Amino acid sequence: MSTEPAASRRTYYKVFFVLLACTYLTWQVAYFDLGRLNTLAALVIAIFKATIVVLFFMHARTSPRLTWIVIMAGVFWFLILMALTGTDYLTRNWT
Repeated sequence: MSTEPAASRRTYYKVFFVLLACTYLTWQVAYFDLGRLNTLAALVIAIFKATIVVLFFMHARTSPRLTWIVIMAGVFWFLILMALTGTDYLTRNWT
């Protein structure tokens, strides 16, 4: 097993500051009245942050293909759950 880091310290610091900037952006978006787009904007930023964490801090960027298959299966499962939740929400009788 190799003891060399997957990325340099500089890369980790850059990723950390990108995550801090995205957190600040999420906080700032919460103050604007975008209507229904507030939730969408927060989700887009959260998905970006989760992707950065998986790629760099969990070392998926340099992982073998089997790891990528597991990641894609998890994303696919998440999309199935969101689709089922969306169809439940859209088909309710709101009277």
